[in-house]
Amino acid sequence: MLRRFFRRAAPARIPEALWIELLTDPVFAHLAAPQREKLKTLSEAFLRGKRFYGAHGLELTDLMLATIAARATLLILELGLSAYRGWVGIVLYPGEFVIPGRDLDEDGIMHEYDEIAAGEAWDDGPVLLSWADVQAADAGYDVVLHEFAHKLDLLNGEADGVPRLHSGLRAAEWRAGLEAAFHDFCQRVEAAASRHPPCAAQRALEQLPLDAYAAEDPSEFFAVASETFFSAPQLLAQTYPAFYHLLTRFYRQNPLCGGGRCNPTTNP
Repeated sequence: MLRRFFRRAAPARIPEALWIELLTDPVFAHLAAPQREKLKTLSEAFLRGKRFYGAHGLELTDLMLATIAARATLLILELGLSAYRGWVGIVLYPGEFVIPGRDLDEDGIMHEYDEIAAGEAWDDGPVLLSWADVQAADAGYDVVLHEFAHKLDLLNGEADGVPRLHSGLRAAEWRAGLEAAFHDFCQRVEAAASRHPPCAAQRALEQLPLDAYAAEDPSEFFAVASETFFSAPQLLAQTYPAFYHLLTRFYRQNPLCGGGRCNPTTNP
C-alpha cells in the first residue's frame, strides 16, 4: 500500500534553528538542557530509521518530519528507540482521512463502514497521521503522542492499555491503577451524557478532565492519558494522581517539573 504514496527522505540532521523553534512548544517545557540534547539525538536516529510518506499529494517538509520525530521520541526519551522496533512506515495525510472498518454483530452479520480518523496506529504496520491535526496540538490533545502511545501498547501484543513494562513496574500494579482510573472515567462519561438534555450533553462531555474517547476501552484510555500526561499534566495529576504517578514511573519523566526541576512532592 505504501508504494502508492510519495516517500520523502529524512534530513541527516535537524537544522538547529528548526529544533529551537520546535522546543518552544509547552509539551517540551519540562526538559532540562541535557534532556533536550538527548531528545534531538534520539529524534535524528528516529528519522534515519523510519520511512515517511505523503498521501493525497502532500509534499513533506523538514518541519513536518522533525515535528513528528520530536513528539514521537518524547514518549521514549527514557525508554530507548527499541520501543518503536518492528515497523518503519509513517504516512502523513493533509487532513482527516477515511479508514474502512468491519464489525461482526451478535447475529454473526458483518457490517462494513468508513470511519473518519485523525490518526491510526497499525499493529506491526505504519502510523497514519493527519498533518492538520498534528498542527492542532494543544493542552490535552496531541495526535502524535496518542498514536505513538498506541505503538508502545502494541509492543507486547494486544492493545489493552498495558505496555511492555520495565523493571520497577509490576503488571498487577499497573492493571489495578489502569482499571481504577478507567472505571471512574467511564462513570463520569456516562453521567455527563445521561444527566443532561441532548443539547447540553456535548458541552458536559467537553468539560470532562480527559477526552471522552478515553472511555472507549482501556487502550484508548492509556493513549488519551499519555497525551494528557505530556500536554496537560496538571489536569491529569489532579484528576487521577495515582495513575499519573504510574505514568511518571513508566515514562521516567515528570512533566510537572518545568525545566527539569522537581521538588520532593512531584519527583517521580
